[in-house]
Amino acid sequence: MSSSFAPTRSSAAVVGALVGAAAGILLVTAAGTFSITVSGAFAGLALGVPALAGAVVGVVVTSGNARSNPR
Repeated sequence: MSSSFAPTRSSAAVVGALVGAAAGILLVTAAGTFSITVSGAFAGLALGVPALAGAVVGVVVTSGNARSNPR
């Protein structure tokens, strides 16, 4: 009855991407605080890479069965 990509996994991917993007925003903000010139490419990578990694982690973490005691 469960599909190969359940809604739980896609939700976890979205949440992971949001958390990763938040980490990237903090990275760009910290770089700006230390007076490091932030180029558009650096900002894009600083937001995109953590967001992608968060999405992957979100999917991998929920790859098992969502039920703790299946019957």
